[in-house]
Amino acid sequence: MVLTLVTTLVTPACSERSRSGRSTSTGWWQADPPDDPPQMMNTSLPFQYPVAQYLGRMEGNVTLRLFVDAEGRVVTDSTRIDQSSGISAFDSAALAGARELRFRPARRRGTAVPVALLYPVHFRHPEGPRPPG
Repeated sequence: MVLTLVTTLVTPACSERSRSGRSTSTGWWQADPPDDPPQMMNTSLPFQYPVAQYLGRMEGNVTLRLFVDAEGRVVTDSTRIDQSSGISAFDSAALAGARELRFRPARRRGTAVPVALLYPVHFRHPEGPRPPG
């Protein structure tokens, strides 16, 4: 059985929040943006398609909010679901796989810095409908 999973690399989609709680348009980095964003180092994706959802040909998207430290490690205690797929098995699989992600750290003026970012995980069945675009 082939399990298909699609994900994109780091997505610059986080937004900074003002004191009022509203999203601001200053970008996805808090304060001073890095010169070089983090780069995923994994050679294969660490996300496992849940078997029941695969057999049911279900698909879903999960967006994780990750905190990547200055050494490129995901701080798992800080990983959260930013946008749920609506299917708890997909959400759980995305959280579990995030523990295995490794990044080349973001850099600001040559120094490695920690960053928060949004990371999309797309569960796609090979026999499912093709997304538009």
